[in-house]
Amino acid sequence: MSFQVKILLLSFATSVVISMLVIPMLRKLKVGQSEREDGPKSHLSKSGTPTMGGIILIISTLLLSAFLYFDYSAEEPEIATRLLPMIFVTIGFGVIGFIDDLKKVVFHNTDGISPKAKMTGLTVIAIAYVCMLVFVFKNGTDIYIPFADVYWTMPTWLYIVFAIVVILATTNAVNLTDGIDGLSTSVTTIILTCLTVISIVWGVKETTIFGSIVIGTTLGFLLFNLHPAHVFMGDTGSLLLGGAIAGIALYLKIPLLLLIIAIIPVIEALSVIIQVLYYKKTGKRFFKMAPIHHHFELCGWNEDKVVSIFSIITLIASIIGVIAI
Repeated sequence: MSFQVKILLLSFATSVVISMLVIPMLRKLKVGQSEREDGPKSHLSKSGTPTMGGIILIISTLLLSAFLYFDYSAEEPEIATRLLPMIFVTIGFGVIGFIDDLKKVVFHNTDGISPKAKMTGLTVIAIAYVCMLVFVFKNGTDIYIPFADVYWTMPTWLYIVFAIVVILATTNAVNLTDGIDGLSTSVTTIILTCLTVISIVWGVKETTIFGSIVIGTTLGFLLFNLHPAHVFMGDTGSLLLGGAIAGIALYLKIPLLLLIIAIIPVIEALSVIIQVLYYKKTGKRFFKMAPIHHHFELCGWNEDKVVSIFSIITLIASIIGVIAI
């Protein structure tokens, strides 16, 4: 059995066990989701479903990352060290999401962290991650151009700005995708699998290891997040997954590939932008509701259909993405 499969299975098992321990605790603490009254009527029955489930992803990812870090430190210390920046950006974003969820759900502050404070925290972590890649790990400032099979070396200052925008945009797009049972979890698992396959093909062991960890923990969580969901990930989970995807893509120098393989989060983000701009200009809605997965719900699609079709689209896009390299 390959080491990737072993890591994935261990991560999956860890996530399942932690889910079984944490979800009952969240229920006892009455950490429940509040649904929008103007949203799909089918969602009103979800009020009270435990949220902040992303804490399961944080704990599982941290445990497995720590275990493998110390495991590899003895024989392959460079690989172990190179895991650190990806762990940092992933867990860091998850912690920002956790604080936001905590204020909303536990302290009953409907606004959570102020948008300015939230963006500041995410930006600081993004800057730190990019600077680690460029100045500490000497990862370079070149990015791969899909289909062209060439690299474009950017000026350092431009790369840093570009990379920060990629991280923040990816995280926001993944966050917007989290609105239906199992949707964000399914889509991000496929995206992460694509990035991990590319890591294996290119022989990049550190991203192979970390990708396998996050895939396994996300699959374990997905068992409890599929419709009808027993738990929601909240911003804790969506920000963590966005950070992981952007972090791995930048490490592999393939951020432009996200425009292909992360097509669903891209479309979700664009649907919100179009909705806002169109409403400001005309006073009318372009979509029945944004993000676009809610539009399809209001058109009569059930949640399973939305998740299935969006996942199939992501799978096709990921296959195209692998071909593009």
